Amino acid sequence: MNGVPEDLIVYEIAVVVPKRNLNEENKGYDCVEVLVNEFRNVGLIVERVLGLSDEFIKLAAPLETLGRVAAKMQMKKTTHIGIDLQFEWEDIKAFVRQPDGSLFSWCERFQCYRHLIHEIVNKKNSDVTLKFDGKEIQWEAGESLLQRLELEGIVKQVFPLHDETKRKKLLRSWALNWWDFTAQPIDEIYAYFGTKIAVYFAFLGMYTRWMIFPATFGLILQLIDFGSLKLLVFPAFFISIVLWAVLFFQFWKRKNSALSARWHLNFSVSTSEGYKLSGREWNSLQPPLELVKNSGIDKTKEKEALQRYEWFGYLKRFRNDVIIILSIICLQLPFELAYAHLYEVLKSDMVKFGLTVVYLLVIQYFTKIGGKISIRLIKHENNENTEYQADSLVYKVFGLYFMQSYIGVFYHALLHRNFMTLRQVLIQRLILYEVLENLVENSLPYLKYSYKKYRAVRNKKKREKGLIGKIQFATRVEKEYLKPTYSASISEELEDGLFDDFLELALQFGMIMMFACAFPLAFAFSALNNIAEMRTDALKLLAMLRRPVPRAAATIGAWLNIFQFLILMSICTNSALLVWLYDQEGKWKIEPGLAAILVMEHVLLLIKFGFSRFVPEEPAWVRAKRMKNATQAQDMCSKQLLRTISGREKVFGGYIRRKKPDGTNKAQ
Repeated sequence: MNGVPEDLIVYEIAVVVPKRNLNEENKGYDCVEVLVNEFRNVGLIVERVLGLSDEFIKLAAPLETLGRVAAKMQMKKTTHIGIDLQFEWEDIKAFVRQPDGSLFSWCERFQCYRHLIHEIVNKKNSDVTLKFDGKEIQWEAGESLLQRLELEGIVKQVFPLHDETKRKKLLRSWALNWWDFTAQPIDEIYAYFGTKIAVYFAFLGMYTRWMIFPATFGLILQLIDFGSLKLLVFPAFFISIVLWAVLFFQFWKRKNSALSARWHLNFSVSTSEGYKLSGREWNSLQPPLELVKNSGIDKTKEKEALQRYEWFGYLKRFRNDVIIILSIICLQLPFELAYAHLYEVLKSDMVKFGLTVVYLLVIQYFTKIGGKISIRLIKHENNENTEYQADSLVYKVFGLYFMQSYIGVFYHALLHRNFMTLRQVLIQRLILYEVLENLVENSLPYLKYSYKKYRAVRNKKKREKGLIGKIQFATRVEKEYLKPTYSASISEELEDGLFDDFLELALQFGMIMMFACAFPLAFAFSALNNIAEMRTDALKLLAMLRRPVPRAAATIGAWLNIFQFLILMSICTNSALLVWLYDQEGKWKIEPGLAAILVMEHVLLLIKFGFSRFVPEEPAWVRAKRMKNATQAQDMCSKQLLRTISGREKVFGGYIRRKKPDGTNKAQ
């Protein structure tokens, strides 16, 4: 098969089409047969598998096929001297390989597959008539065949396939390996799932390891009665967790930078101290390519057009943010306050339970509406790519969840100053909510999969009424097709399942940080939950869901800013909690203790913004490697430019011609 031994073929993409009876005389005109032949013509290895009601076309690509399409796509890859150059198949040895030894990452391979299967077009000057179960389909000139079949409903889905060998290896070394606690094979996760998922698990592992310190401190505060010393111990605990959080995120930035360097993610070559990851520009309002191409004729008009595009982009985003904020204040805030007040004044536990059930049902409806409105709004923003749209969506939807999760807790803490009720609410939100969330999160995919299997078997029996006995799914590709996708609860289009996972972490972080002085034991519960979360999330990805579509985001994106915002909020809320703990009589006199708390708050705010200066966001070895690569790139470009200017080398027809001493040119 295309010169590749069968035992080395790894099928990575599946195309789903309906199962049908095909006559020999119509075989050459059948659209599925044409599609399979076109797949083979572009260099793909094809295997066809029949399921209960559908046919599955599995695709694999030899390295040469991937390499040539990568060159056609003008894909940029890192060379051995650290410069990102356009990939050329003939110069394959010049490019750096991945940590697992492969030439292309999973994200790059997936891009190549998408290009191959979507660039199969009708190259004739006239339409081609195809058939499917007696139905004629017009394949227009220049039209993508896969797109036409998707519009006709013949191609049902195209999805990535699990690699069984690597999947089982990750199950043993990662998902089922509970003895290593927070240890994870991050490089193998990156090679199998791509950058974004690997970054999430690296963040979750580091976050859980760092949580050992506040969990231990909080456990000591919970078990030991310090008596009157609590007025000193709790401020010390508050200061320590703020410093812990600030340091953690500074060191996370360093780790993120080190991972990007280890995985050879693209860096812009520059000798300056700043750098940026490709695809993650810090300015999200870059002008579109058409505007840049059309510029240069009239400098004044060009400047006006770019400025107009930039400010319209800012105004659109500001308008959308105002709409979301006003909706939260005018609609969600009164509802949340009404629920918190009723929960406080009601005496019967049964009535409280019923109120909570109604609240949860209504708030789910509110959140879905808010998510849909946010999705519609961001489609009218000038976001450069999907990742920027996803970040904008994260900010807007997190505002809804922030109000939903914290306003009731603020109500008990700020107005009633009822620490007992506050702790009960925190226990309810942290323990019961997270346990139930994990149960639902991991059982729901299995229930969906079981229901789809049941429907497939029932439909098979309806079609073939004389069929008796148990029906088995003989192929793994059909089982993967029935599994749910790794998608976000708000938008499958802009976000993957990591939205829900990061949202769960952010809400947990805000709860334990903002009310740390009221319930120090929360850190211990969260640490245990996160240890279990790592393994259950891994098991979910490897066994319960389809293989996710890879995303190229090299950082945690908007979530980093949300975590930083929660640190600032925690400084304010914990300072208020300490004031109420100190001033239990409510006299509000500026005594030494209260004054010390206010001073401490301002000092912590200064420390929060000052630590970025003391802890560099980039490790020294990464910075040195980047500077070395940038210097080498400049030296090579300078020498080449000097040779070209002096006439010793001329670029002609793709070859470098060096002048001989007699004045003639020698091609190299």
